[in-house]
Order: sequence, then structure tokens, then C-alpha cells
Amino acid sequence: MNSWFRGFPLCAVFLVGMLGVGLSLASVASAQDDAPAATAAADVADASDSADAAPAAEEAVAAPAEPTVAEVNYALVNTILLISAVLVILMQAGFALVEVGLNSAKNTVNILAKNLLDFALGVILFFGTGYALMYPGADYAGGYFGFDSSRVFAIPDWTEGSYLHPQIDFLFQVAFAATAATIVSGAVAGRLKFGAYLIYTAALTGFVYPISGFWKWGGGWLATMGFWDFAGSGIVHMVGGFAGLAGAILLGPRIGRYSSDGKSIPIPGHNVTFTTLGVFLLLIGWYGFNPGSQFGAPVGPLGYADITAYGLIATNTTLAACAGACLALVLAWVMFGKPDLTMGLNGMLGGLVGITANCDCVTNIESLIIGAIAGVLVFAAIIILDKCKIDDPVGAFPVHGVCGAWALIACAAFGGKPWDAQLIGTAAYGIWAFGTMFILFGFLKMIGFFRVSAEEETMGLDVSEHGMHAYPSDAIAGGAIH
Repeated sequence: MNSWFRGFPLCAVFLVGMLGVGLSLASVASAQDDAPAATAAADVADASDSADAAPAAEEAVAAPAEPTVAEVNYALVNTILLISAVLVILMQAGFALVEVGLNSAKNTVNILAKNLLDFALGVILFFGTGYALMYPGADYAGGYFGFDSSRVFAIPDWTEGSYLHPQIDFLFQVAFAATAATIVSGAVAGRLKFGAYLIYTAALTGFVYPISGFWKWGGGWLATMGFWDFAGSGIVHMVGGFAGLAGAILLGPRIGRYSSDGKSIPIPGHNVTFTTLGVFLLLIGWYGFNPGSQFGAPVGPLGYADITAYGLIATNTTLAACAGACLALVLAWVMFGKPDLTMGLNGMLGGLVGITANCDCVTNIESLIIGAIAGVLVFAAIIILDKCKIDDPVGAFPVHGVCGAWALIACAAFGGKPWDAQLIGTAAYGIWAFGTMFILFGFLKMIGFFRVSAEEETMGLDVSEHGMHAYPSDAIAGGAIH
């Protein structure tokens, strides 16, 4: 009896619900029965008014105007460029994963913090002064330095007739600036003070990179010579790679990297899965980097040639990346007796850098050759750096510095660009980036604000610089895995 009373409320609710459903169905059926009559009456009324209402309706509802060719091009160019900017920004995640995976676990937080600030601080500084230095306007064409004061903490207004919106153009340009800054992080990993790194980032994104970018993309002296760098092998990658080389030389190798008698002792990274995922993220981002650059400076309506070039650039990028990966891995297999995955991954990145400057002016077969040579150069440069006892934990200089220079030379060797301009431009970017950063890093070293102490380095920069562990298990164990 008690159980029946406990179930009674539920039964009552169920019965009331069924009653409500039944009444609802009945009302719907009644409405459907009345609908034909109501519809017929409405049709008669509409028919009597239609003759008088039709002219007024035609006047009130005008056909929408067809978009002009200029409007369609404006929408298409800026949509593609915004998507491309997002893809290039995605490369920040790729760089972070590559660097984390190839370094000790005890430096993970430090690496991620550097990559975060590369982008966050870099965007603000490029918005503040970098944009004004890199694109000073036609008044400074052909020069070495320029400055447009109207672009200091400001982006120009859009002018009717332009195919490119300045706001989207800025996002695309600042994504490239952040990429140049991030490259150095891997070369100096595990031993550079975090504060010193922020000073470097500010100098590169606010001054060094914008000036070298002006030389070509802003209409400076290299542009007037006929120098070619389609998407930034020299402007972005060489600048980052040679800046990283300066930092690695002045810092010296990590503790334990070489024995007392000079023998090389590899310090393996702690997560090759991260590194592999990072390389594939970089590959995906490169489709914004290279093909997206086709729409970076439109001067007229888009046509068949633009989309044809877009496809060629994307395919050449893919072919060079794959050729670089294969050659570097095969070389490691032949030389060391095992197919080294990390060498293959760096070979893929080298192929991507090697094709960036010339992807618009070479054939598919030539892109395979360019990528394959880049893979060989990566392998050789890593070996040479090791012999010189220059500790570059992720191979930043071999990938970005060496292959960036090769890309500029390949513009002449395969793309028909003038040899004198390409050789002068290659030398200029290497000397500018290495020289300015060597001076900056040398000054920081002189004042004692450069490398962490031996105790801090042994402990790991996560704890000494940030006071935290990347992995909970490290904190519990009271240390960090290597």
C-alpha cells in the first residue's frame, strides 16, 4: 500500500500529460479541417486586390544590385589574406611544439613562455613602430631607412579603389614578424635569461626585422635592384636564423653538451611526438605563408593567372618539403646506420624554407630539386655546427639561416632572377641580422644579463626563471626529467 502511494504522484503526472497531448492533437485536427475554407476565402480576397497592389509592390521592392567586379575582388582578396594570416599565426604553435620536443622537460615552461611573448609582445611592438619602419611609403623608395609617422600605433584608413584592406594587411604582416622572432628561441634554448630574451624580441620585431623588410617589401634599395624574395626566405627566415646563430655563439653550449676533451654528447629531446606534430603544424601554416603571399599586394582585378599561381605555389611548397624530408633522413640513415626521425623533420622544414623565396617562379621538378638540396644542406650544417661546438638545440640556423640563403640563390639558379641582386641581398640579410644581434647579445653579456647560472641551468629554467613545473610528476618528484 505504501509503495502504491509513493508511485501515485508519478502516475498522476503521466495521466495529466496524456490528457494534454490528446487535447492538443484534437485542436490541431480541428484547425486542419478549417484550413481549406479559410484559405479559399483568403484567395478570393487576394485576387480582388492583386490588380491594384501589383504596381505598388513592383515600385516598393527593387531588385538588389549586382556586386561589381571590384567588390567581388575586394571580398575575395581580403578573405583569402585573413585566412592566410591565421594559418601563419598557427605556425607559432608549431614552433613551440618543435622546440619543446627537442629540449629537456625541465625547460618546457620557459620555451612556451618565450613563444607566447614572441607573439604577444611582437604584435604590440610591430603595431607601435615596426609597421611604420617597414612600410614608410613611396617617399622613401630606394632608400635604406624610412619611417611613416602616421603609422605609429596606427593603421591607415582604407581608400576606395584599393583591393587590400589595411587592417587585414597588418595582421598578415605582423604574423610574419612574429615568425622571424620565434626562430631564435630554439637556438638559445635552455640557457638564456628570460628577461634578456624579451629584450631581444623587442629589438627584432620593433627595429631589426622591419628595416630589413623595408629593403625589399617596402620598396627599399634591394627592391630597386630587382632582388627577389617572394614570401620571405631571406627577410623572415635568414633574419631569424642568423640572429639565432649570434645568440648561440655568445651563449656557448649547454652544460654537458660536450665533454672536457671536446667530444660531442647529444642531449636528446624529451618528446619526439611533440616535435613531429609541430612540424606538421608548421607545414599546414606554410600554406598561408607561401600561397597567401600571392594575394599580399594586389594591384588589379584577380584573374586566371592569380589562381593558377596560387595552385603552383602550394604544390611547389609541398614537393620541396617532402623532398627535403626524404633526403635528410636518407643521408642520416647512410651516415649513421639508422633513419633519424629528427633529421627527417628538420629536412622537411629546410625544404619549406628553401622554396619560400622562389615558389612562384620555378617548376614542380625544380621545386623537388630545391627541396632535396635544402635537405642535404640541413644535414651538412647540423654536422658542421656540431664540429664547431656551436650548440643549436633545434637546428634553427641550419634550417632557417642556411636554407634561407639557399632559397635566395635558387631564385637566380632556377627562377631567372638577377644573380648580382640575389647574391648582394643574401649577404646583406646575413650580415644585418647577425651583426645587429651580435652587438645586442654582446652588450647583454657584458653587463651580466645574458646567461643563467650553472645552478639555474642544471635545475631547469622552468623552476629558476618561472617558479613552476610543466608536468605535475616533476613537481611531486622534486625534480625534472631530462
